[in-house]
Amino acid sequence: MDIGTFLLMQSPSARPSKEIFDRGVELAQAAESLGFRNAWLGEHHFSTYGYLSRPAQLATYIAAKTTKLRVGTAVIVVPLHNPLVVAEEVATLDLLSNGRADIGFGRGYQHYEFARFGLELDPARARWDESIDIIMLAFKGKPFTYKGKFFDLPETTVYPQPIQSPHPPIWVVAQSPYAIEATVRRGFNVLTGGYGMPVEMLGEFGNIMKRVVDQVQPKTAPNIGVQRAVYVTKSEADAREAAEQARWNMRVTLSLRNGYEQVVNGSAVPVPVPNEPSIDDLIERHLVIGTPDTVIRQIKRIQDVVGITHFNCSFWIGDMDQARVLRSMELFSREVMPAFH
Repeated sequence: MDIGTFLLMQSPSARPSKEIFDRGVELAQAAESLGFRNAWLGEHHFSTYGYLSRPAQLATYIAAKTTKLRVGTAVIVVPLHNPLVVAEEVATLDLLSNGRADIGFGRGYQHYEFARFGLELDPARARWDESIDIIMLAFKGKPFTYKGKFFDLPETTVYPQPIQSPHPPIWVVAQSPYAIEATVRRGFNVLTGGYGMPVEMLGEFGNIMKRVVDQVQPKTAPNIGVQRAVYVTKSEADAREAAEQARWNMRVTLSLRNGYEQVVNGSAVPVPVPNEPSIDDLIERHLVIGTPDTVIRQIKRIQDVVGITHFNCSFWIGDMDQARVLRSMELFSREVMPAFH
């Protein structure tokens, strides 16, 4: 099983942008030295929930600062962009990283972000399908035309072309049966998880995934990845405080997903909801937090219920300081990673 790390680059206390970006680069470089395979970068806009609006751009910079770490987007929100530009940026990243790019695409889920680009969230599925068609045609390196509801392209040839053939590995965030089936039929890998998704939901995802793969029978079985907030410590009290930090992420994620977000002067507000999980419930069902033995057990449970080939660790949680994040990554590398290699 491959193990990577993920950077949301949030700041509950609205720290300066330079500080957040410096932290992200340092954590990616640490990930390489500690034996992680990938650094994945999210895309978000217009709040302290995520400072990173151009993940491919930062991924290119990180590739220049590392030698073997694979760099990826998790995800580019495709319906927010012109697909031809996405194809060009992906190819540029793959070239400048010398073929170390992994590309995650997603439909997007935040009305808050879409509205500020003058777009609607509801038509995103149809716009997504056409955009993916165009990106895949662009990667063929040959002239093509396209006529759809959203895009009408005269003959077009896209330069540059990526190094990896026929294109970098593509991952799609998918959770519904429809999205999973469409992803598998295209031959893409599947990524799921994140805040607000208990282990039982991961189990349901695993069952759907198995059923779809059996039905579609793709030429190559897709890789399956799960992303989780991760914190490793020798102290139970420290673990419980980390889980409270993760509550900020969970509250803001759910508010943005479900349309009751509050953003004040750019700062994302962690809106409480009724019947929130307790700290014990968060640790047991929603997060991967605890001693090395506990974290190993939690990841193995995810392996069992989902059948993952990739596990993605989100170490930078809430407003956790950099030294604490680095200690957790180092402990994971030393005492957890060997159990999966």
